[in-house]
Amino acid sequence: MRTWRVGTFSMGASLIFLGLFLFFSKFLSLDLAEVLMAWWPVLLVVLGVEILVYLFLSRQEQPILKYDFLSIFFVGLIGTAGIVFAVLSSAGVMGKVEEVMAREVRSYDLPDFSYQTDESIKRVVIRSVGYDMTVESTESKEVSMFGTYRIESAKKASLLKNAKDIVTANQKGDTLYVNFKMLPDEMGLFHSQGMVAATVLVPSYVKLEVVGSNDSLSLKPRTLANDWDIESSSAVAVDVMKNSNMIVRTVGVDQLNGKDWKITEEPKGEELGSEGPKNAEYQSGDGKYHIHISNAYEVKLNTNQ
Repeated sequence: MRTWRVGTFSMGASLIFLGLFLFFSKFLSLDLAEVLMAWWPVLLVVLGVEILVYLFLSRQEQPILKYDFLSIFFVGLIGTAGIVFAVLSSAGVMGKVEEVMAREVRSYDLPDFSYQTDESIKRVVIRSVGYDMTVESTESKEVSMFGTYRIESAKKASLLKNAKDIVTANQKGDTLYVNFKMLPDEMGLFHSQGMVAATVLVPSYVKLEVVGSNDSLSLKPRTLANDWDIESSSAVAVDVMKNSNMIVRTVGVDQLNGKDWKITEEPKGEELGSEGPKNAEYQSGDGKYHIHISNAYEVKLNTNQ
């Protein structure tokens, strides 16, 4: 007489379902986690029905249940996975995991920023937060910014809604303070730092101070008409036009790239051009206006403009 072991039918039904699901998931774009969370309680129902059917069909007065422990273990494993998925989903973890899995690297335009200046503003101070930036002088009477940023996100919509999400401007007395912000972090524990490449246009007649944060900075002074002071940027590139009238002076810079640098002070006991912090300067024209660069690792001079 054939012996019916409880659990065999339940495992068979589970295998049939998983096989059909994996087959159709390629065509219907089904979500394994969502289906498993919704379907796993059915396994317990099938197992219970199997036990009741066995007891009903058994013709013994005192029927003895015989279990297929390997099959029941398999069914229990699937049920346990379903419970774990359900708990993680209720805690919001599954949503975060799905969001991370769906992330793509996306690039967007920075929101346009513009601040009108007048004769009351004598100085502009820009504070960065580690993003690459280009600063260029302009004849217009406004401080403006444009550029792009890149992030990993599952959302196609732009992360920045307006310019205040990335930069703020406040005038105190004769000084305009322009402060950059870090990109908003919507990923929680799954944080991924974005990248920003911004170009800031500054009126040529105001004094400029840029306080970096170990970032890359490109300077395009063009026809400079006031002094610039650059501090704490790891790499600084300076474009010098042939008809400019300025001096580029560096203090404590490890690497100097470009021609026509004049070393004013080296590390004691070292030869000219050796490694180590140096003070140097480059003059174009009469040197009426100064660009002072300090606490930088590398300064590159581009004179073919």
